[in-house]
Order: sequence, then structure tokens, then C-alpha cells
Amino acid sequence: MKIRKAFTYRLEPNKNQKQKMSMFSGCCRYLWNCSLSLQKALLDQSKKIHSYVKLASLLRDWKRVEATSFLKKSHSQILQQVLKNLDRALRDGLKKKKGMPRFKKKYRHDSFNYPQGFKIKDQEIFFPKIGWVRFRKKHSSTSCVGIDMGITRFATLSTGDFFSPINIFRALQRKLAIEQKKLSRKRKFSNNWKKQKFKVQQVHIKIGNTRKDFLHKISTQISKSHAIVVIEDLKISNMSKSAKGTVENPGKNVRAKSGLNKSILDQGWYSFRKMLEYKLLWLGGRLIEVNPRNSSRTCPQCKHVDADNRKTQAKFVCLRCGYSGNADYAASLNILAAGMAVAACGDFRGA
Repeated sequence: MKIRKAFTYRLEPNKNQKQKMSMFSGCCRYLWNCSLSLQKALLDQSKKIHSYVKLASLLRDWKRVEATSFLKKSHSQILQQVLKNLDRALRDGLKKKKGMPRFKKKYRHDSFNYPQGFKIKDQEIFFPKIGWVRFRKKHSSTSCVGIDMGITRFATLSTGDFFSPINIFRALQRKLAIEQKKLSRKRKFSNNWKKQKFKVQQVHIKIGNTRKDFLHKISTQISKSHAIVVIEDLKISNMSKSAKGTVENPGKNVRAKSGLNKSILDQGWYSFRKMLEYKLLWLGGRLIEVNPRNSSRTCPQCKHVDADNRKTQAKFVCLRCGYSGNADYAASLNILAAGMAVAACGDFRGA
């Protein structure tokens, strides 16, 4: 699957370049308003509007007139793009696809568009009639953070912050069961069955959209705040595998494991990792995945490894140095340390 993404970079023009940009945007605004006024006059007279080709020929005439000769100072393709945009906007408006275009006001959404002719090298971009302009393309943040994924806490950061889980499937599980029970009582493929099936689908859609919105907000916040993010390379499919076993060799604690599996899948850890990966890539950051082995059993201070360091789910107490704190926070510190070791070796996984 191909993803089309627009990148926004901050330009750093000098004083002379700022003046040229301001003049170019003013020329574009004038041309838009002048051409739109002409087209609206034709529409008021119930006449056919000018095509882009006709407007382009008028633009050449306007450049020769003394009153509008200032248009010659702007790059020709910038002005031609204005006419193309206006032509498309007018035709969309006449077809009722969108609203009719409006006149542009000074200092409000001033812009211009280079369809081609620009070049990029390092952290500079060349615009015809403007020159080479510096721009920022690096991730503004330089901080690093480790993240421990969990069920009681969705994500615990090595900064001490954490995000509580939304558990949307749990929240709507009873409603879903009720709607599915109603569906089972309908005659299959009847009109009432189709209506009820739609209600069941709507619950599933709400669960999916709510979870996706939750994951997008958190991944965006983290990717914008940190340049390097370290997470565990969790095998979700193995962690959520059924414990039923077979008739000859039945599993143990099947009910408890089933509830745990449901909670794991309700978190959306895999989707969260993929979101972090591409968002950090867009912003110039880096995602590092580390081996999760002993991350919750290792003391972040003295590095002593012992399963008894974490006797409860929430509390971590080191048997050697006495360090104590939240278990998820301690794990996030270990994850960050492991990620920094990987970064030092230059062996990145993920983004």
C-alpha cells in the first residue's frame, strides 16, 4: 500500500527573499481576484466562463499594460497555477461539488505555488526568481524515551508519564452481546435481520474508530515530543495465543488466559507500534525495538536481575540495592537503556 504524505517545512528566508515572497503572494491574490471578478461578470450575464487557455492569454495582455505590468516581476508558472486553481474551483462550484470560490483578502492565507522548477540540496531549496532559501527539515526534539506497554497502564514512559488504557471493547462488550443475541433470533437474510446486522456492524465500527482515535492521539503526542522512541519487540500473536490445549492435553487457567488475551488485543499494541514507526519517520525521528527479556525483572539502578524483584504487578523492589517504584516505570527505564545501547552500536530496527 502506498501512502501519500505532504510534508511541511519551515523556510528561513532573508529580508530580501521575504520581500519577494510577499510581492509574489500579492500578485497571486490580485490575479485571482481580477480573474474571478471577470468570470462572475460573465456568469451574471448568463454567458460561458473563460477557459484556462483564454485566461492565460489575458494574463499576457495584462502584463503589457502599464497599470498591471507589476505581474511581470512574479514567476510566470506561479501565476499560471493561480489561473488553473481558479478554473478548477469555478467548475467544481458550478457542478455543485463544492462552494463557489471567493475573493481573497490581504494577509489572509497568502500563498503561492511552484508547480516545478525548484531544486533541493541539503537544507536549502531553490525557487526561481527568489534563489536558495534555507529550511528546517530535522526533528525539532532531541529527547529519547523508553515505553513499557501494559494492560493496567497502556503505556508508561521513562519520563514518568503514563497513559491509561481506553479498553473500548470491554466498555461496549455487553452492548455488542445484546445486539448479536437479537441478530441470532432473526430469520437469516430477512429485512429485520439486515437491519439488526447493520446495528451489530455499527458497534464494531465504533469500537474500531474509538480505539484508532485513541492510538493516533497518543502516538502523535509521543512522536512530536521525542526524537528517539524505544519499545519492546513484543510478539503479540504469541502473547495472545489460546490456552485451551487439546482433549488429551488440556490447558490450565483457560478462563483467566482468555480474559488476558482479550485485554491484550483490546489495547491495539501492534497498531500503536506501526503508527509510531511512520510518524517518527515523517518527523525525522527514530523507532528502536529491543528484546523484552528481563525488562521487568531488572533493577534500573544496580542492574540486578531477579524474578522476585517484581512480586506484584504494580510494585518493583530490588532485592540487592533496595530500589523501589512502579514496576512499569522501572521497566521503561530498562527499555530506554537497552535502546541507547542499540543506538550506540548503530543497529536500528523499525524506523
